[in-house]
Amino acid sequence: MEGDSVTLHTDTEIQRYDLIEWRFGDKGIRIARINKTANKISIYDDVLDGRFRDRLQVNDQTGDLNITNITTQHTGLYLMINRKTPKTPYRFNVTVYAHLPVPLISRDSCSSSKCVLLCSVLNVRDVSLSWYKGNSLSSSISVSDLNIRLSLPLEVEYQDTNTYRCVLNNTITKQTQHLNITDLCQTCSNVITLIVLIISVVPLVFVSAAVIYCFCGKSQQTKEEGKNYL
Repeated sequence: MEGDSVTLHTDTEIQRYDLIEWRFGDKGIRIARINKTANKISIYDDVLDGRFRDRLQVNDQTGDLNITNITTQHTGLYLMINRKTPKTPYRFNVTVYAHLPVPLISRDSCSSSKCVLLCSVLNVRDVSLSWYKGNSLSSSISVSDLNIRLSLPLEVEYQDTNTYRCVLNNTITKQTQHLNITDLCQTCSNVITLIVLIISVVPLVFVSAAVIYCFCGKSQQTKEEGKNYL
């Protein structure tokens, strides 16, 4: 995880005339060197825009490389090469994961009986986003490259009493957000109920108005007829 320290162990013992080099990335950029003959350690932490600055330490007895306060920029291939021997270099593939955000649950849409919710996260990579119903996986989506927004929908009924949670995880950690159906869907349900009520009441209002109009009109007509008779 970002912020951790990692030590790349070689399980070797440096000999008197060894010349050890640590290299990083596909281009094999040198980041550290141990010259045992000269009894000298060199750290090249200004390379690659200084991403290794004040982060590298090497053990002059074992050749182990320690990287402190590691970031995602330090993901990649590391090689430990002994220039004085024909041995195959030690290879380390390091993957550094960023701290995961807590997923956000929001209401997307609603109908007369159901509510559609979205679980979303921003700017994540190498993760899975999943909905769980109780302890069972309901749906899931994964992304490997950096994504501006990752969303996963869930459709529930207003009276649903099951427990749901949205989980964002990578290979070493996870973040969970629990769903409260009542809080997110109640407003939507109330609006729909109000609309249905209005649709039901409005015709009654018109019918009532028509009845009153007819009654008043009839009364007025009767009065006029009475006057004419007199």
